Amino acid sequence: MGDDTHGWTAAPGAAARARSVLAAAWSCAVTTEGTRKEFAGAHTVTDDGRVLLEVPEGSALLTTAICAPRGEPSAVLEFADVAPVPVRDRIRARLWLAGWFSAGDGRLAFQPTRVVLRQPSGAVLVDPGEFATAAPDPLATAEARLLTHLADCHADAVERLTRLVDTGSLHGAVRVQPLAVDRHGLTLRIERVRAGGDVRLPFHAPADDLAELTERMHVLLSQAAAAPCLRAPQPRRADGDG
Repeated sequence: MGDDTHGWTAAPGAAARARSVLAAAWSCAVTTEGTRKEFAGAHTVTDDGRVLLEVPEGSALLTTAICAPRGEPSAVLEFADVAPVPVRDRIRARLWLAGWFSAGDGRLAFQPTRVVLRQPSGAVLVDPGEFATAAPDPLATAEARLLTHLADCHADAVERLTRLVDTGSLHGAVRVQPLAVDRHGLTLRIERVRAGGDVRLPFHAPADDLAELTERMHVLLSQAAAAPCLRAPQPRRADGDG
């Protein structure tokens, strides 16, 4: 639905998107043997996509990891990708990793053997080998800060960017918010009274760091300044939900 004059239309592949969700996630839910437990700020991720989880001594999860047959699926880890800017339907994606735990060095190492990524377009089964070798988006860990700054301090810029969106997509819009950004482009959430939709504005070339992202955003704003002025969304309070 965006401006077709942009030359760069690539989007993250499923494996890279899954690794980005994992890289940015602060918490995860672990389901094993019929129980489910939430962990916040307790995991890190290795370069090959294994999850290292800190658990309290005496945790039932430690017993499960020690007793489970080596290499057999023993747990499912779930990660939610939540939009940092308040909008309706803030869950942008969910990532499920099925696999097995091994204990060592005072923490658990989780080796995924099955990877499922669910986005609004549907669920995708990601090859574990591709998942292991994929790199997260270079902007993934900075995305939340970038989007909240754009929404809170540069609402005028977001409004200008709607000039790159076709008129039909803006029909009935009451608010436009930045929903996501990656090295390939910026996604806007167009909210209406009872529904909404997303529009992607691709960059002319991928951005591999914050300096390049700044340049790509300046190009988009320059293109917006040269585009016809469409009807801007009318200001309206629309509280986002979780």
